[in-house]
Amino acid sequence: MERKVFGLGDIVQMKKNHPCGSNEMEIIRMGMDIRIKCVGCKHSVLIPRAKFEKNMKKVLRSAVEPIDNEAVEG
Repeated sequence: MERKVFGLGDIVQMKKNHPCGSNEMEIIRMGMDIRIKCVGCKHSVLIPRAKFEKNMKKVLRSAVEPIDNEAVEG
């Protein structure tokens, strides 16, 4: 199974909705535990990394834009 790639500031979709109804979370702290903030109601939660990786579906919006090599060279 391939490891999920995510970073600080990314907006991720979770498997279960937050009680406010939103399933989009922003990663605001990374380490052994990950702090995520609900995009809908701004409530933040600290969860273990293993549980976060298990419950995360996918990255919706990445905080870091990919570098376009043609724009840099040209």
